[in-house]
Amino acid sequence: MIWIWMFPVLVMLGVAQTSDPLTNLDYIAGTLIFYQKEGNATYLRNTGHLASVVPTETTFEFFDARNNLTPEQRTYTWDLGNGEVIQGTEPFVQYSYPQSGNYTLRLKVGVNVTESGPQITGVYSRDVQVLDAIKEVKLKGASYYSVSENTTLTFHIDGSPPMRVCSRFYHNCGPDVTGGCTLTMLYETNLSLSHTFTSAGVHCLDISVRNDISNLQVSFSLDVRGNYNTQIFLIMFSAAVLVAAICFIVRRRYKRSQIAISSNATFLKNQDYHDQSMSLLDMSTVKRSDKESRLLQYGTHYF
Repeated sequence: MIWIWMFPVLVMLGVAQTSDPLTNLDYIAGTLIFYQKEGNATYLRNTGHLASVVPTETTFEFFDARNNLTPEQRTYTWDLGNGEVIQGTEPFVQYSYPQSGNYTLRLKVGVNVTESGPQITGVYSRDVQVLDAIKEVKLKGASYYSVSENTTLTFHIDGSPPMRVCSRFYHNCGPDVTGGCTLTMLYETNLSLSHTFTSAGVHCLDISVRNDISNLQVSFSLDVRGNYNTQIFLIMFSAAVLVAAICFIVRRRYKRSQIAISSNATFLKNQDYHDQSMSLLDMSTVKRSDKESRLLQYGTHYF
């Protein structure tokens, strides 16, 4: 009796194992793969991040280990998540997202097992984040990039955050022997860099920016000038010293000319006039104008 009861069980198990696997919805299995083309280069984008505007191709790799299905038995309905729906019999679709943002791509795969039987379907979805590629890094301010010794430089980055920024300053734009840079995580499109220049002259600034779908490296040449207030102070101080020196020189020359004029007249002492001492003024070496002015002076005169 035991063998009689076991036989029907074995038959039933055999029927279950040999049943048509297409009756099971889990049979429709596969994966979504994203590609983007820029020029002659093709990039694999399987991290869920895509670049806007760039031509994109999404492929569904169908797992049919038994090779029981032909391509004509499959249908694909692609919902891109931006209002666009594409239907076809090919396991891939070509499109592009014109704007950055977050989208959910949905794919409905249908399999026609028989002409009269119902279609077996499977649905796949994938959340994608569309980012703008980094196209430009622009320094805000004067076009000649002249800065003072203590300054903050502001840049606008044309690209989608988050972005990783590596910046490096070096003097005379020579080879950078350090090889290091300052890392900044940027969650907006404006970048501010503060730096203290220790010397005037030409400085270079290298900036490397990267987000999840692109990267860009740029270099700026900066004309570093001394602090304006310090220069004004030095100019005013130098001018004051120069004026003081000129005044001192002019004053000394004026005093010397006065001494030279007063020394042209000579006083002589005469003892022959009634045994009295008398001072005589020798006017022989004095100019006429000086004689007249001196003779007109008040006081006791001796002739």
